Amino acid sequence: MPYNLLKGKRGIIFGALDENSIAWKTAETVHAEGGKFVLTNAPIAMRMGSINNLAEKTGSKIIPADATSVEDLENLVEKAVEILGGKIDFVLHSIGMSVNVRKGNHYTDMNYDFTTKGWDVSAVSFHKTMQVLYKKDAMAEWGSIIALSYMAAQRVFPDYNDMADNKAYLESIARSFGYFFGKDKKVRVNTISQSPTPTTAGQGVKGFDGFISFAEKMSPLGNATAQECANYTVTLFSDLTRKVTLQNLYHDGGFSNTGVSQEVMEAFIKHEE
Repeated sequence: MPYNLLKGKRGIIFGALDENSIAWKTAETVHAEGGKFVLTNAPIAMRMGSINNLAEKTGSKIIPADATSVEDLENLVEKAVEILGGKIDFVLHSIGMSVNVRKGNHYTDMNYDFTTKGWDVSAVSFHKTMQVLYKKDAMAEWGSIIALSYMAAQRVFPDYNDMADNKAYLESIARSFGYFFGKDKKVRVNTISQSPTPTTAGQGVKGFDGFISFAEKMSPLGNATAQECANYTVTLFSDLTRKVTLQNLYHDGGFSNTGVSQEVMEAFIKHEE
């Protein structure tokens, strides 16, 4: 049941690829809560996905942009403000990519050109986006900027590869830029560390099904779904969370604070027997 949490608010949503993606679910939920937004993705991702259906469903315009290009981002922000009729209240950065993962390169045998491309897309693009918004003074006071992360930024998940480094970098950018955005513009910046979620991007990681079932067994509340992440994101876009900033917020059913669960213990005890 919608609560009209985002009535009259304007935003930009990056990274909606298909209906499995968190950005897609967030766009649908923002729309249900009364928010207006433009959708954006890289031209190549737009050809692969079905973003036009989402735009039609939510009455939104699409502005293609390569998030690693400052020129594209400047065009995106200018057009978004024009189309939406005012400053931006919320932004979702839902972008991540590792060429090393795609090519099957082990963490101990990386191609560093691929590494550079990966952190530019997954982390530096967040800095570029915020820098453009900041310089153009395009964010409304008490606006909210969110990027999606994963707990591999803090702990070792061997097959997550250099995406773990990208997420750690992303979280650091959120804190560092968030300080200036808060102080100078009254805008809050946070990251959400979501449960492993079966999105198109997530499924590219080796052993991903294992990630999901292990996290499900470890989390007292079970894994958070893409829709549940969208719901949480909407609360962080709303005026109810005005003083929450510079945080990496775990949305993972309690996984991040669970040392071991009964189910995991039982699996090992049976195995030893």
